Amino acid sequence: MAAGARSVLVVEDEPVLATLLAETLGEAGYTVHVLDDGLAVVDWVRAHAPSVVLLDLILPGMDGFAICREIRRFSTVPLIMVTSRADEADRLRGLDLGADDYVCKPFHPREVAARVRALLRRSIEWRDASPGSRLQLDEHAYEARWCGVVLDLTPVEFRLLRTLGQRPGRVFTRAQLLDAIYVDDHVVNDRTVDSHIKNLRKKLADAAPGEGPIEAVYGVGYKFRDA
Repeated sequence: MAAGARSVLVVEDEPVLATLLAETLGEAGYTVHVLDDGLAVVDWVRAHAPSVVLLDLILPGMDGFAICREIRRFSTVPLIMVTSRADEADRLRGLDLGADDYVCKPFHPREVAARVRALLRRSIEWRDASPGSRLQLDEHAYEARWCGVVLDLTPVEFRLLRTLGQRPGRVFTRAQLLDAIYVDDHVVNDRTVDSHIKNLRKKLADAAPGEGPIEAVYGVGYKFRDA
């Protein structure tokens, strides 16, 4: 399958569920490829560059956490974890590894299709920061530069930085940041934002030591300083 703007990789080892997802997404206009072995996923993503990955957590060969970690070493492809594990610790672990969304079984296939649409829509809506900014965002390549250095960001970190960086000085609450970086009905809490902020700050500091553009506003949230 050639890479394209509407290609979806479904990684699911339950044949009935995999078929149901593939048929629903196909009817929605997506080109779908299905894999049922965790060991095949990373190389397939590297070779074919799908637009979205739907990734089951429990798989033969390699679990979804390990797959997500490996994919994030070279790709910012939007990734939705699909799993029967619904506890908060697993959700947070998946999000911290770079997943963009988390859908728990049982679910309606149309809900998953809606989340895919929303994730794709958000992935092409971002605008560049102002030309004179030390922060430059390339919405098409999903690439961010800070002080001229390319940052190795997950898609969630990219959206978080974009939200803060496009409005320097504005204070965003954690709830506002959650709304900006996750698709609708995402079940997360303030700890998730703080975790992503911590990772983002480290990457910004590595790119430009001594610069700390993300500031915490006690009792409110965070803001970005670009001066």
